[in-house]
Amino acid sequence: MSNALIVSSTAGFLPQFLDNDVKVLKERGYTVHYASDFTNPVYKFDIEDLNNQGIVMHPITLHKKPWHLIKNFKGLTQLSKIIKDENINIVHCHNPVGGMLGRMAGVCSGKKPLMIYTAHGFHFFKGAPKPYWIMFYPAEKFLAKMTDVIITINQEDFLRAKNFKMRKNGEVELLHGVGLDTDKFHPMPEIRDEVREELGIPKDAFHIVTAAELNGNKNQSVVIKAIAKLSDKNIYYSMCGRGPMQEELEQLIAELGLSERVRLLGYRDDMERVLQSCDVFAFPSIREGFGMAAVEALGCGIPVIAADNRGTREYMHHGDNGVVCKHDDVDGFADAIIRIKNDEDLRKTYSEQAYKLSKIFWKKSAKKTLEEIYDRAIAKMGK
Repeated sequence: MSNALIVSSTAGFLPQFLDNDVKVLKERGYTVHYASDFTNPVYKFDIEDLNNQGIVMHPITLHKKPWHLIKNFKGLTQLSKIIKDENINIVHCHNPVGGMLGRMAGVCSGKKPLMIYTAHGFHFFKGAPKPYWIMFYPAEKFLAKMTDVIITINQEDFLRAKNFKMRKNGEVELLHGVGLDTDKFHPMPEIRDEVREELGIPKDAFHIVTAAELNGNKNQSVVIKAIAKLSDKNIYYSMCGRGPMQEELEQLIAELGLSERVRLLGYRDDMERVLQSCDVFAFPSIREGFGMAAVEALGCGIPVIAADNRGTREYMHHGDNGVVCKHDDVDGFADAIIRIKNDEDLRKTYSEQAYKLSKIFWKKSAKKTLEEIYDRAIAKMGK
């Protein structure tokens, strides 16, 4: 029997983003195993549901920060044992620490499985802080030597990974995101008012939504400051997600007198509904490897105001499906918000183009690309 192990440092990453990976592996006769630290999930998931899908669960100890050596060494030991005991043929790892431990475990196990790493956005990129380059670039360059396939999700990372020295016959591949689930994310104007009532958003208000972890990189504060600058009491902003910046964002909202119109909704597992209530989606991240949340908004026909980064460059067309700003440009975000709010024709044009441009990221397209990547790798490596 053939066995494939998916490793992620972020618990819940598989059900949230890797449905295509599981399907493609199963279609090729692999039993899918999943290893992560399930004690601190970033995304909600149901272990019983994954078990019912035939996925073999392996709880391990790790920390998503690479310098937590004790936890990560324990995780490395556990992964090596799983690969050896379960006779793993393919290891497909995700996230920086998951990618590090998964590849090192492949070597330490002595089994020499086919090693695939999906980089969901290298920490070193054009304009990244110098410490990121010093820490992460040499590490990824070293780990590439243990890797058969590196899958990147944006052009900048693809071109950079091409310079790495990999295992014999190793390949770098480009995948346009994990695939947009069009069964969930599509325009549903008929439920707009219903969802607004659930969220407490007035029917005639201009509603902005963001879905992202509450942290410094996701940069929600720039949108909050832009709304404060406009002094338009008919603009509402809902942030979906949880994270370490929650208290700081709550304090900023209170200081700017926006508590009635700017709210933190916490983690939502119904974003396909929440998006139907909004007029524009804000995605102000300082850095993104891709940014599936924005593509989900585009798939719902929602215009996007995004910060310019290597991820958003994959799908944002300034002045076509939305507006692109510098991540720290409060005035730019404020201007984009008010222009889209006040120009109904512009908003309609952006909406139509948003949906049209989302089509290349649909799940069926991503699955076809992933199938080709797996088939090439398995054939070339003789696994």
